[in-house]
Amino acid sequence: MLGNIADLDTGLQKSINKIIEKTKNNTGLVLNIAFNYGGRDEIVRAVRKIAEDVKENKINVEDINEQTISNSLYTAGQLEPDLLIRTSGEQRLSNFLLWQLAYTEFYFVQKYWPDFSEQDLDEAISVFEKRNRKFGGK
Repeated sequence: MLGNIADLDTGLQKSINKIIEKTKNNTGLVLNIAFNYGGRDEIVRAVRKIAEDVKENKINVEDINEQTISNSLYTAGQLEPDLLIRTSGEQRLSNFLLWQLAYTEFYFVQKYWPDFSEQDLDEAISVFEKRNRKFGGK
């Protein structure tokens, strides 16, 4: 679950936590559900967590690096996305996974999500496979 569930209705929080608990040891595919999620808010929460760890002498300021931040995000322990398929024709992130998408390849399609087909997915993967990924390099 990606997002701040603390601001949600208590009953909904309990349901979400029950699902998280029930599936926490599952292996295989990972399904992330973004609910009450914002990328900037996620980064602010990560920075606050790191600041608290520094305050409690769990880590030194000098030891803070990219991995420290990654480990403090909702997606801690997960691989960063290789490909983001953006439906609707919009060419923006919409405050989504701002940290995690640093080296992700983007594919834009002029369809809304309900109309996105298996053929569209195959096309996106085909285009992705032909790209020369640089991971920030030239």
